[in-house]
Amino acid sequence: MDKKKRDRDAGAAITGRLPEDLGRLSVLLGGTADLNASRGFLGGVGWAAATIEGMASTQLLSEAVLRPICAMASGEETSAGLFSLISERAVLTTDRKTVRDLNEAAELMFAGFAVIFVDGAAGAVAFGVQGYDKKAVTEPSSEHNVMGSQEGFCEALRTNISLVRRRMKTPQLRFESLKVGKSAGTDVALAYLFGRADKRLVSGLRKRIEEADVDTLLASGALRPYLEGGRDVRLFSEVSATERPDVVCARLLEGKAAVLIDGTPFALICPSMFFENFATVDDACSKPYFTALMRIVRLIAFFFAVVFPGMYVAVANYHPEVLTLKLLLNLTASERSTPYSLFVEMLIITLLLELMKEASVRMPKAVGSAISIAGGLVIGDAAVKSGIISSPLLIIVGLTATASFVIPSLAQQTSVLRLVYIIAGGAAGFFGIAVVSAMIMTNAASSGEFGLPYTSPLIPFKRKAAADILYEHKGGEG
Repeated sequence: MDKKKRDRDAGAAITGRLPEDLGRLSVLLGGTADLNASRGFLGGVGWAAATIEGMASTQLLSEAVLRPICAMASGEETSAGLFSLISERAVLTTDRKTVRDLNEAAELMFAGFAVIFVDGAAGAVAFGVQGYDKKAVTEPSSEHNVMGSQEGFCEALRTNISLVRRRMKTPQLRFESLKVGKSAGTDVALAYLFGRADKRLVSGLRKRIEEADVDTLLASGALRPYLEGGRDVRLFSEVSATERPDVVCARLLEGKAAVLIDGTPFALICPSMFFENFATVDDACSKPYFTALMRIVRLIAFFFAVVFPGMYVAVANYHPEVLTLKLLLNLTASERSTPYSLFVEMLIITLLLELMKEASVRMPKAVGSAISIAGGLVIGDAAVKSGIISSPLLIIVGLTATASFVIPSLAQQTSVLRLVYIIAGGAAGFFGIAVVSAMIMTNAASSGEFGLPYTSPLIPFKRKAAADILYEHKGGEG
């Protein structure tokens, strides 16, 4: 592989013959229409500036690079003198690099660099004059808070790095630049605090990122399976995603690492633990007793979102003695008017709920709200009045749906586990629910990356750290 790479680089070496180098660059890029190459003469020496349209700022290129070069060049220049002026003597931009082959020049151009070729010089100089359009820093769309920061990551990697650096002004904060993708290399930054993050964690993540077998990286979720070690049998993910810079900083202070990906506003944090899903940014701004209350409420909401529908089916079908006589009579009267069994009804309305949730997410916002109104009022009311669904069942599913919105980071697991518990409760009652619960807890307790159990600090139990489940006694988020 190294020999092939050396042969490829040798075949793409910059020769110093300007027309030939520009022609070979065009062939290397497949004659792409967004390649711009402006040629001219300076002191009798030919030169050319090559950029990718839309990636580099023409105004910055003219004012920061081309105009100073023209002003500093003497009337009579040699190729070596002009190349030395551009590459060494003139301080034009802080982001400058000398390249010797066309492959490296093309990669830099795709990153927003302008590459200056000089006729007679076996090399080129790349200047960072990025000017591509990007989304401004706005409020996070998926992680709202009341008293925390209102800034969220955007799609530009350099901007995201600056958002983290601005909050952590310490030389211990390190960013390692990596590339992922065989066809189109995507820039990835591995962030960690030197001295706090375990060296095995950093080296392990670096190795997994470099070995990621993807053609191109279009979303953060495409890299997550490789960071998890490719073990898809786990219900919960040991890698969490966030679009908040302050959450990333809090996790870095805990000795974890973050992966920032160019083109996506979500950063990946590794390793992640189960109880971190029940912490919010506002917890650090609240009194400990209020934080403890809210985290208990979120834990109860997770129980309602996952287990409650299955328990209702199990109680109604197998364990009616759990219910009071009045409640049991009301339930019996409601179910007599429906054509299906309680188990089938619960499956139908749960699938309808997932259908409406998916429709509201995928459709435009204006249409999404209309879908919610139509689903909640029209379909739900019509289903009850027509006798397809009983009224108690509609209340339970509504409570379940509301509870699932409390923990958005576990939305995927909640949707799947809810159906699993309904099937288990309908098939075997409390015994089925107990078996499924044991399997889920075993799966979660056996998960963990880089020596940190996913259910820590509860399993294995750590008395001093267990207080963090209910409140953050040391400050910081989560």
